[in-house]
Amino acid sequence: MRNRRNIAAGLLIAVCGLLCACGEQKTEDPGKNYIGVAYYNQSDTFLNELLDSFREQLKELQGEGAETVVMVRDAAGSQRTQDDQVKELISAGCDVLCVNLVDRADPSEIIDMARENDVPIIFFNREPVAEDLMQWDGLYYVGAEAEESGAMQGELAADLIRTDSQVDRNKDGKIQYVILEGEVGHQDAIIRTETVVETLTSQGIELEKLSYQVANWNRAQAENRMEQLIGQYHNQIELVLANNDDMALGAIDAYKSLNYTESALPVFFGIDGTDAGLQAVKDSELAGTVYNDKEGQAGAMARISVALLTGEGMDEIEFQNERCVYLPYDKVTKGNVSEFLFRSR
Repeated sequence: MRNRRNIAAGLLIAVCGLLCACGEQKTEDPGKNYIGVAYYNQSDTFLNELLDSFREQLKELQGEGAETVVMVRDAAGSQRTQDDQVKELISAGCDVLCVNLVDRADPSEIIDMARENDVPIIFFNREPVAEDLMQWDGLYYVGAEAEESGAMQGELAADLIRTDSQVDRNKDGKIQYVILEGEVGHQDAIIRTETVVETLTSQGIELEKLSYQVANWNRAQAENRMEQLIGQYHNQIELVLANNDDMALGAIDAYKSLNYTESALPVFFGIDGTDAGLQAVKDSELAGTVYNDKEGQAGAMARISVALLTGEGMDEIEFQNERCVYLPYDKVTKGNVSEFLFRSR
């Protein structure tokens, strides 16, 4: 790549966030490196926390040497917009791209542009299909296995149902549940939804599905969907399973806005372990969540970025399938939540 001949030992990070001007051009400054970050939507709490950690961990790799500018772009849910933004980032002189795809099944234009300009890509959080990831040796992925998160959420819920008879409020031997799903057609949302139900059933929990609603990973949308479900099912809902913490918290917001008493609430489970989600577990609002290791993922992204910029250290990174890094999930309950609150701060 164009910058390797000019790289010194360490990195000093200067962050250029969402207000960076579109179409800015890189000057041929041998003292600077540029990392472009393109993500699907700035409203996603987990991704914002992951990017904060990415910046921080890049700083920890600093030393005397070249300055690295991080340029961030928000696609607001549009793949076409993201394609255009990646083109802008390449034109602005980015040496490495970190891309959180809007549509994981449609990365071809981004890959083609990057390959033509010899700019490697670290995809994160939303994994391209395997065939796309193998198109070029300058492509990497950092994330986690969605099936593991669904299984852990199911195990958390099964443990609570077995130990707390109050979850089955109507005492019919079945748990009436609803699911708040992340996004239509999104691989992780589908896998989390299917796996959590399969896990509960395999653990001997008898279930009765009342409904599921798509809330696009969004707290406000989840509150709206949950209010509709409450209006339809009233006190029948005993368990709320959400594909992420923001939607679980939105469901709780719906019950609060309708002034339900604590004894009339179902139990709620999320996934991701965002700061707000962890605090809700600590406050006994969420019964549990599944920690998606944003610090570990951010650290992997930072190490791969530095290795690509310096040409050193790639052999020290543990890849699966030659170019993927998967971080494990962890179960979070009130009993261990303090450990994860400490980790995320």
